[in-house]
Amino acid sequence: MTETPNAINALLDVMAALRHPQTGCPWDREQSFATIAPYTIEEAYEVQSAIETGDAAQLKDELGDLLFQVVYHARLAEEQGWFNFDDVARSITDKMIRRHPHVFGDAGTRTSTGQTAAWETQKAAERAARNETSILDGIAKALPALARAQKLTARASRVGFDWPNPDAVLDKLAEETAELRAELEAADAARLEDELGDMLFVLANLARKLHLNAEGALAAANAKFTRRFTYIETTLATQGKTPAETTLDDMETLWTQAKETGL
Repeated sequence: MTETPNAINALLDVMAALRHPQTGCPWDREQSFATIAPYTIEEAYEVQSAIETGDAAQLKDELGDLLFQVVYHARLAEEQGWFNFDDVARSITDKMIRRHPHVFGDAGTRTSTGQTAAWETQKAAERAARNETSILDGIAKALPALARAQKLTARASRVGFDWPNPDAVLDKLAEETAELRAELEAADAARLEDELGDMLFVLANLARKLHLNAEGALAAANAKFTRRFTYIETTLATQGKTPAETTLDDMETLWTQAKETGL
């Protein structure tokens, strides 16, 4: 633990050198909060990917990349005179202590469920202190759309605005599917997008009612599609063919084979 402050200071020094107005890196000097934000999001996803692969060395590397993003934003803020990295660290430290009185204070022992409820109560109080009046305030607009849909409806459900069970959500999905089907003939892009959005929103709700993660479910489906389509490509390659040179029926047969092998 004694090496941590020195390691952080070294990283902060690197960031300061990169942003130095005379001797820094030209690319780094040109960056802003807006231009760096996409990299921050990308690095968070790369951390998730490293966790999924179980590669400890890769995880260490990706966590470093993500930490660098925090340092980058903190440096930009310091240059604006807003706050610095120490302020960021103090802020999260204070927040974690405030939200865990059962660990750092005199509150009684909590179960995991109790802590989740208390956490939400504390966050609600913090939103009120920021004059956020809607129960939906504070949900990041930059979240992936499915994840944000799930969070929006989870918040609304706290005040009873929710379907009673998954079957009711499936009924709503059937209704939205019919509405999309009715728009197919007219082929109005705006109307189709609107109806498709409604269907996706209902699916995010269904995931929540089933206690599943919509983003995770779609990620798993993406991975499954990739495995099975790669099987099609690999099998066709042994026959000297490509998918473009193959009929849909033949590819469907190979898809079924891939499915039967557990891919």
